[in-house]
Formats: sequence, C-alpha cells, structure tokens
Amino acid sequence: MSNPARGGATPALQLDAIARSYSQGPRKIDIFKDLSLDVYPGEVVALVGHSGTGKSSLLHIAGLLEKPTGGDVYIAGENCTRLDDDAATRVRRLGIGFVYQFHHLLPEFNAIENVIMPLLLAGKSREEAHVRASELLNKLGLTSRISHRPAELSGGEQQRVAIARALANQPLLLLADEPTGNLDPETAGRVHAEFLSLIQEEGLAALIATHNLDLAHQMHRVVQLQGGQLAEITR
Repeated sequence: MSNPARGGATPALQLDAIARSYSQGPRKIDIFKDLSLDVYPGEVVALVGHSGTGKSSLLHIAGLLEKPTGGDVYIAGENCTRLDDDAATRVRRLGIGFVYQFHHLLPEFNAIENVIMPLLLAGKSREEAHVRASELLNKLGLTSRISHRPAELSGGEQQRVAIARALANQPLLLLADEPTGNLDPETAGRVHAEFLSLIQEEGLAALIATHNLDLAHQMHRVVQLQGGQLAEITR
C-alpha cells in the first residue's frame, strides 16, 4: 500500500506530547510519556505492541473517550483535549468512527438497522440513512444479508456490519482495536482486505491496533508502542 502524498494537509489526528499516568497507592505508573503521532487523511497506520503496553488506552485518548494526563489531542486541527463531555460527544459522533474486536451490534435490530442507527442520531432522514447504509453493506458484500439479525450472521459478517456502522457518518478518522482479532485467519484476511479497500475509497485517516504483523504490514505505516513511546517500524 503506497503512502498518500501529504503536501500541506492538516493531520486528521495529531497526538502532541501525550502523557498518561495512573496512581497506585503512593506509586505513579507512567503509561505514556511525551508521545506524539500524526495521521493524515487517506493514511492507514497500524499500531502494534505487546499486550499491556497501552494500545487500547492510546486509542481511547485519540477518540476522546479518555483524557490524557498531559499533552494535546487535535482532530482536523482543532484542539479537543479540554472539550466538555457534550462537545466531545459531538466530535465523536460526526468525526470519529470506532471498530472493536467484538462487534457490539444491537441484537434486536437487523444488519441495515444497525448501520442506519448512527445516521439517524446524526440528523439524517430515514431515506438518506437507508441509502447510505445500503451502499456500505453492498460494498462489504452483504447485499443478501441486510435483513438478518446479528445472531443469524457469521462472525465475519457481523464484523463487516460493525465496519459499515463505523463508517456510516463519513468520519474524518477511524479508530480500530483488533478489528479482526476475533476471527479465524482466513476470514480475518478477507475482512481486513475489504476493510482497507473501503477506508481508502472513503479517504479516511485510520489508526488500527493489531497483533497481526502480516496484516499490519499491508498498511501505509507501522508504529510500535513500547516503553510509553512510539517507534516507526521500517520494512
């Protein structure tokens, strides 16, 4: 995957000197220290690292779900670090998409209804929401499965629906935490390929945490989280 030209583009995500620490009795435990990362529109960055290094915490900070102890988080050039809860929720709803290892689909709704839901919450009409949801599910090969509920779908199909839901509102930034980690290797490879293709087509910036180095090296860049710092892995 060739890296897109950045030119003078503003990063979709900028983590600037991020610090995160926890107190454990009298002890202070540093998770990150002075950690910085830029992810540009059209760029897919893999985040790798051993379990317990803080990949999920870093994604939560990038997604405004958790506040850093120090440093700043910029989304499309706007400093979002000190937004109140309502303002942060608005940025997440319209500007950030999330995909997790477990799909977290609503079991009482079918595939297309799960994708329509965030569109309605963002103020789209039901007709607009239906068109957009259908388009995404079709691109992910789920045309014949849109009326099926999650329990009637395979693991790979459920995760495709979760991906469509995350992309529904055309976010600037996509954050994914082990999006294929709960799938068998063959299904994971297929879903990953479809996932990357759709990200590229939508022109998003994406930061994707994964333990799978083979999948990671299919992305534009690979950064490793170790000792509270990020280091780029060259191929």
